[in-house]
Amino acid sequence: MGGSQPWPQAPVGNKDHTDAAVVIIGAGISGMCMAIDLIKRNQCHNFIIVEKSSSVGGTWHDNKYPGCCCDVWSMLYSYSFEQNPDWTREYPGQEEILGYLRNVACKYNLYKYIRFNTSVDAATWDDSKNRWKIDVKVTGGKDAEFNPAYSIECDFLVSAVGQLNQPRYPDIEGLNDFKGKIMHSARWDWSYGLEGRSMGIIGNGATAAQIIPEILPSTSSLIVYQRSPNWVIPRLDGPISAFKRAVLRYLPPVRWRIRSTQMDFRESFHDAVTDGKSEFAELIRSSCTDMMKSQIPNRPELWDKITPDYNPGCKRVIISDDFYPALANPKTQLETNKIRRITETGIELENGTHHSHDTIVLATGFRTVEFLHPIKITGTQNCSLDSIWCSGATALYGTTVPSLPNFGLFYGPNTNLGHNSIILMIEAQSRYLNTLVSAVLDARNRGERIGIMPKQERTEEFNEGIQEVLKKSSFADPKCASWYKNDEGRITNNWSGTVVQYQEVLSRVDWEDFETTVGEGAAGAAGEDVTGEQQGTRRVSASKVVFGSGKRETKIGRVREETLVSNTTVVLGTLSVIAAGAAWVYREKLPKRLRLRA
Repeated sequence: MGGSQPWPQAPVGNKDHTDAAVVIIGAGISGMCMAIDLIKRNQCHNFIIVEKSSSVGGTWHDNKYPGCCCDVWSMLYSYSFEQNPDWTREYPGQEEILGYLRNVACKYNLYKYIRFNTSVDAATWDDSKNRWKIDVKVTGGKDAEFNPAYSIECDFLVSAVGQLNQPRYPDIEGLNDFKGKIMHSARWDWSYGLEGRSMGIIGNGATAAQIIPEILPSTSSLIVYQRSPNWVIPRLDGPISAFKRAVLRYLPPVRWRIRSTQMDFRESFHDAVTDGKSEFAELIRSSCTDMMKSQIPNRPELWDKITPDYNPGCKRVIISDDFYPALANPKTQLETNKIRRITETGIELENGTHHSHDTIVLATGFRTVEFLHPIKITGTQNCSLDSIWCSGATALYGTTVPSLPNFGLFYGPNTNLGHNSIILMIEAQSRYLNTLVSAVLDARNRGERIGIMPKQERTEEFNEGIQEVLKKSSFADPKCASWYKNDEGRITNNWSGTVVQYQEVLSRVDWEDFETTVGEGAAGAAGEDVTGEQQGTRRVSASKVVFGSGKRETKIGRVREETLVSNTTVVLGTLSVIAAGAAWVYREKLPKRLRLRA
């Protein structure tokens, strides 16, 4: 092991280039959070982050299209432990978010753990070693000269690839026949100029709603191909003044209060996107209708085309101030007829109409229900993830999967949100997975290797419970199709409750939820015989194995960001900070002015 520190405090070095305690796939928000918690919670530096791109940032590095921004307030879209007082807008843009994440990576020295331009082809669990073997491919030109492909062994594997990772290209005849420029929103070509272009954009979801107003002034014409309309509510975006940024920086209680208030509001938004009969859902309908009619007056024929007939939340609610005016612009045409095929010169519709374009933008989203695609994952006893998820992706609490020992994933099945910041979910997942890692590292420090995985029956019980709730939610409205569902209509992406409810679920590890694959030493300590098809693969309840003599529960706690104290308390706390600061500034000057000191 490289370095002079004891394992696992020693970072991976040249001599152990292919061996690590933990491997993290992805250097986005989730992967970075996991790495920071490994350092802070487990004092573990013996880990590797493999990132297929050339930068940290994940989706905020990949998505660089015009107008790309977040639909969560900037104050709420940051780690709780690294809140940013310097956001320049109420809603952050892609470049500012990426800059924030790069700053965090620098602060925590994460770059030394990351191997960029390195993609994972496959990961296979070795029952004889109780370890993972990860096959990686190096795509960076010079780095590939050292070794274009190799394998890494590790004790714990973490997937932080997210759901918005692999672009989804539409299944339209002739997609490759188009002779003009065609590009996916997640693979935007900034070297290509848009001035004077005749453009078509396929899709009208959140991404398209950001792109359309931004590119419209440059185009000669723009046709928006809409499959179904979306609910659109006001964004009310704007710049943050230098004075306000100074207050947020130098008076942290004010920043904390704003963040908690925003957390409260977004949590209350849960009913709006899950219960179509709630008062909040009615507020979305009326807010959308009012904005539409005020921004597009006297256009009832257009109103009919862009007003949904499904419940708010069935598809992602769009937050925008300028989408409707862009649709009503004389240069814009909204096309609601179905596309038959793409030709060499444009798009042909099922009614026979043909629109000519020199540029087509695919705002068609991501392959969201194919978690971890295209990585091939094989767990204990050669059980593939494809076979485990043949009926749809499921996981215990969205974080661990039966038959995949020492494996965790972020932003997994049923952990997406329609109402709040995903970072709030990610931090809870990071704490939880780091607790599982601590048990694996503890066993190895005691000379044992264990594999921890959730019990099949507990996983099924958990998922049956949340599916019963989701079936009654707006997500399941049969009047719309969305990326929340698989082809069978099962909601595989969204969480059934609020963020606080999810944080409470992950605030403790119940080791009875898990079983272990153990070697002879661990099994003997647990008072179990090792039998079965293969020596060393006997499954024992984790509560009898982890941390030596066994442990039923580990309490983790959670980050509490909702409002906990009154405004009066916050004001008094702020005044106390100001008073303390003033006292510090004048600690030398005041005694002299009062002639108490020469």
